[in-house]
Amino acid sequence: MNINLPNFNVKNLVKEAGSTISRVVQLTEEKLGTTERTEYDLHFQNLAERADLTKTWTEKIVRDTESVLIPNPQNRVEDFIFEKIEKSKPKRLSNLEHLALDMIEAGGDFGQDLPYGQALIKVGQAEQKLGQCEHDFIATSGICFTQPLRKFLDGEMKTIGKERGILETKRLDLDACKNRVKKARSMLGQQSAERDLRVAQAEFDRQSEITQLLLDGISTSQASHLRHLHAFIQTQVRYYKQCGDVMEQLQRELANLGGPTPYIPLDVNEASASKSNISSGAAARGPGNNHSANMVAPGHKPNQPMHVSTDQMQRARVLCSYDAKDHTELNLSANEVIFVTECSPVNEDYMYGKQGLMKGLVPRAFVEMLDEEHDVTL
Repeated sequence: MNINLPNFNVKNLVKEAGSTISRVVQLTEEKLGTTERTEYDLHFQNLAERADLTKTWTEKIVRDTESVLIPNPQNRVEDFIFEKIEKSKPKRLSNLEHLALDMIEAGGDFGQDLPYGQALIKVGQAEQKLGQCEHDFIATSGICFTQPLRKFLDGEMKTIGKERGILETKRLDLDACKNRVKKARSMLGQQSAERDLRVAQAEFDRQSEITQLLLDGISTSQASHLRHLHAFIQTQVRYYKQCGDVMEQLQRELANLGGPTPYIPLDVNEASASKSNISSGAAARGPGNNHSANMVAPGHKPNQPMHVSTDQMQRARVLCSYDAKDHTELNLSANEVIFVTECSPVNEDYMYGKQGLMKGLVPRAFVEMLDEEHDVTL
């Protein structure tokens, strides 16, 4: 039986083994400080440090961005495996879509003709739209940002790392040849060592030039990364705009449903302006500044007042818990701090209150006004 054995070049094997041993000896002596080593020039060292920083931070940015896009680490690992085996990623429902399906199903069971059932279905449909917006955002962000950065890491940075490794090998060979020249005694041995040194120096210089050209190219890569970053921000802006449009439409639909507790849409601009004026506005007012000359008879419950910003209100502490009698009132918990102001026209039994994002009437007897010395953070 004929067996085809590979052709081994014994000479090359011995030569390579000798080179490996020389490198190990040279590296050991360098670590022990018993021999000199060839140092890279300052410009090359700066380029190498910048390459290391670029690699480290790009890896972190890609990892953090993927964590934002896909918070579930198990899903990220699963997607990574499917990419490696070149299979299409599994289509999975997001948490928003699971919530949407349950809300729609619950709304159907509770009754599509009843206010709560109708509201659940409307909210569920909006959550479905948000889920689709999220899917589109994740896919687009991957295409325009994370995938190009990962391609840079797997391509250009790996090539740079490989060439730097070769350069370090050439440096070890060069320093080993320098040591052999120093230790050569016979004329014949010195000539051979000097010839090896010239060859090693030429190979080191050529590899150094190749590596430096690759390192210089990182500046161009970062300019490309900047474009990818701009594209990611544009994608994010579009995503949040779509989500805002969906929620505004949902607010209008809920307000049109009516029912025993009608939905009052939140004015986002008013809420933001009110929050920024809490510290400055609350301290500047004294009790009773908002009283109107027109009084409503005691015992008469006022209508829901017009919108009042927080900077026109005072802090008040709830004396004891109170359960709202209808949708015009707020539920209160003992010792919590809320914002209140007088109704317009003023009512002896009720004040207008703001509890976080909730607004409504508050029984006057259940709250105690706080003076300016109380510094309470809501």
